[in-house]
Amino acid sequence: MNYEKLKKIEKKYFGCEELSKFLDISSGSARVTCTRLVKQSILVRLRRNLYILKDKWDVLSREEKFILANVIQTPSYISLMTALDYYEVTTQLQRDFVESIAMHRTKEVEIEKNIFNYSKIKVDLYFGFSKEKKFFIASREKAFLDALYFMSLKRYRFDLTSIDFGKLNTALIQKIIKKYPRKTQKLWESYGHFART
Repeated sequence: MNYEKLKKIEKKYFGCEELSKFLDISSGSARVTCTRLVKQSILVRLRRNLYILKDKWDVLSREEKFILANVIQTPSYISLMTALDYYEVTTQLQRDFVESIAMHRTKEVEIEKNIFNYSKIKVDLYFGFSKEKKFFIASREKAFLDALYFMSLKRYRFDLTSIDFGKLNTALIQKIIKKYPRKTQKLWESYGHFART
């Protein structure tokens, strides 16, 4: 296998069919090749039939990993402490850990010691995000409310004292939270003093 030829693949990540065309080999041979190259640490498997060159993986920026997080499970958007850290709303730092909200299932994916965590949310709460720099991410307020929601379900923990409420629109939170269950609203009411201090 000519590694220099592989490095000429322009796409950041690709499937077996694309590798088949690029190397002019059969689909079956491409699948075998991908499996072998993963074992040789030349390719990194992102999900079924989706790979990236290890050299490219090693230099991915945080934002490029956000793009991959959207691709590994679709649909999904970056949220919770990952988004709040990205917006510099929290002092809780996250390294090699990307949290997303998903519509279909909760799961955790580990790739090269990086954790991609997906939390399933009810369809009527799947909103409040937009595309930024090629990845989907929650607004500051929605990321906070997603965290509060899962905290109210006892499925998530975060330190409210780490949140800089000066960077959040609390009036908007007050408006959006009406869409959330009463349990989440009550939690906001009991902890809302953090936003007023």
